[in-house]
Amino acid sequence: MKLYLDPGHGGSDPGAQGNGLQEKDFTLDIALKIRSILENNYENIDVRMSRTSDVTKSLQQRTDEANAWGADFYLSIHINSFNGSASGYEDYIYIGLSDNSATARYRDIIHTEVMKLNQLGDRGKKKADFHVLRESTMDAMLSENGFIDNDQNAALIKQESWRTNVAQGHANGIAKAFNLSEKNTPPGGGSSNPGTLYKVIAGSFKQRTNAEKRAADLESKGFENFIATSEISGETWYRVQAGAFSKRENAEARVREIESKGIDAFISTD
Repeated sequence: MKLYLDPGHGGSDPGAQGNGLQEKDFTLDIALKIRSILENNYENIDVRMSRTSDVTKSLQQRTDEANAWGADFYLSIHINSFNGSASGYEDYIYIGLSDNSATARYRDIIHTEVMKLNQLGDRGKKKADFHVLRESTMDAMLSENGFIDNDQNAALIKQESWRTNVAQGHANGIAKAFNLSEKNTPPGGGSSNPGTLYKVIAGSFKQRTNAEKRAADLESKGFENFIATSEISGETWYRVQAGAFSKRENAEARVREIESKGIDAFISTD
């Protein structure tokens, strides 16, 4: 499967801006993480990126390259902006396609997987006449991962652990949509299941203030993390997540690292 992966904007085009952030920096980071997850964990996937650094590249150059290469799928990564009040995740396919098209079916799968991990409100599955959707000759999708000018969304965008989860969601969706086979685990491993995401949880609390204290403690010890909410038996719990991995042995290694600092941690796959 040939995936053309397109981090939006770049170089002289910063994209959306807000809260001291520029879209081009974070679309590139997310896209690089998607490539890494797919190449490290799945067989028979060839990823080509429109850019791997902060360079200027026109929309026409991007679609021409994808078309000439013969990509099977075009995935364009973006971050939104509006007026500071809008928030959430949405994605797009070309406006001329039906909801029963192959492109729509692929998008439905990816959308579901991204929403499982991104902590954002669901703004829906949409259609538009964007250049990269119109001029690409293969199935194509564009995702808008939060609003950079929204304070709450920007706080997430700044977190590498959140960007890793967003990348994992996209990768999980690609893997499911195109029936990718997971690579064999090296000798001594074998504890991972295809499509499973192993989350490292370093505390689960009923009070958000307690979760925030744990998050600060982890941060001070060098572990990036974020607070995720979880509904358990009708109650809201605040879980401090300090990593998410496709391989269980990698999650286990992170748990050991955290516990070596005197903090309890466990692995969750829900």
